Amino acid sequence: MRLIKMFLFILPSVLVPNAYAATVNKSTVLVCYGRLDPASIKGYSLVILESENYNAFEIKQIKSQNEKVLAYISLGEVNKNAVHYKLLKDNTLGKNTIWDSYYLNLKAGKTTEILMQIIGETLQQGYDGFFLDNIDNYTSFGPQPDQKTELVNLLKTIYTAYPDYTFVQNAGLDLISETAPYIDAVVIESIASNYTFNDKKYKLRDEADYQNYVAKLKAINTNYNLPVILIEYADTVKLRDDIEKRINNLGYEYFIGQINLQAVPKFSN
Repeated sequence: MRLIKMFLFILPSVLVPNAYAATVNKSTVLVCYGRLDPASIKGYSLVILESENYNAFEIKQIKSQNEKVLAYISLGEVNKNAVHYKLLKDNTLGKNTIWDSYYLNLKAGKTTEILMQIIGETLQQGYDGFFLDNIDNYTSFGPQPDQKTELVNLLKTIYTAYPDYTFVQNAGLDLISETAPYIDAVVIESIASNYTFNDKKYKLRDEADYQNYVAKLKAINTNYNLPVILIEYADTVKLRDDIEKRINNLGYEYFIGQINLQAVPKFSN
């Protein structure tokens, strides 16, 4: 099943041996958590959307115009504005003040039950799978490291229940050795760019840090045969172009947008 699913995940990094030696000349990934006109979403290899913004008819239309369409879900937090916040609010531990969200308690059995319910209902709308966010919360550097075992068990439960769907892990590279059997690709944010929340500035990442990320991603791509997708952040045309110069020769699919991911990106001159 793993090999079949990987071939269905149509990305150059799957189809090209040593994909990071290839060249990707433009973004063919779209990530948007705001509402877009479904007719305008077309020509992408991968589209990641907030499911509450679209109905089943619209998802069918979007799927007809793109290769794969995934729904967003956080496995680490629940935002206060999320439609399922009321279901999960009693199963949280602490708050992420940056995003006004609350950390999930996976040790509470009810949490997994609710998440599985949400996933099942969302897939019925016609999505090809899920973009799994906040996996890095469960690393040693995150707020929920003591729940790593519960996270891996949850991923296994999801994968077992829905073996024919696509699941993409966001971040959490330190957990790849344990999560790889249950995912189809990994997303990493800001390897070439470096948005800082304290001053709300977009900039390029330090070269040494960038090269460190590149080495890690090459190892993951090779050792686990997992496609890699990049999400980068820019506010100007120049910064976008500088980011593209850095990442084009890596051969990974990518998206460059603004930090809130609420619209199709527009870059100032």
